[in-house]
Amino acid sequence: MNIKGSMIRYEDFKYVMQDVSNLYLGAKFTYEELMEHERVPFKLKAILTNYILKEAAPDTTLESQFYYLEENTFLYEVFKQLKIRVKVQMQIEKKSLFGGRKTGYQEKIFPLQEFVSMNLAKKKGTGVLISEIIISKLGMMAFTI
Repeated sequence: MNIKGSMIRYEDFKYVMQDVSNLYLGAKFTYEELMEHERVPFKLKAILTNYILKEAAPDTTLESQFYYLEENTFLYEVFKQLKIRVKVQMQIEKKSLFGGRKTGYQEKIFPLQEFVSMNLAKKKGTGVLISEIIISKLGMMAFTI
């Protein structure tokens, strides 16, 4: 994250990386930006066009999409088929050696079902910040268009 004064550059949270089994997307991407990005695989762009963008606005960020996603919706089923996991930063309270308490953040990766089942009050209460969306390449390969 680049900080100049009090200005945070969100481009640091817009990245596309992949390894043998997963595709990693920065959570600040909008669907429109994903469609234009050269490193996004064609299959994902086809899934976006044929399924996701019929239900969501192009200017929706991945972060807000997954933060407010609900079970038993069409988009939830699409994301479940892609075997998506959500990487978050959660606020936790740590105990110090001398009994004091200190607030910090812990990184955690949730399967989609577990993250969506967490209610909105708990997400806000624990200060959940979505940093990355992880898409299984196997789930993407098995997805039929």
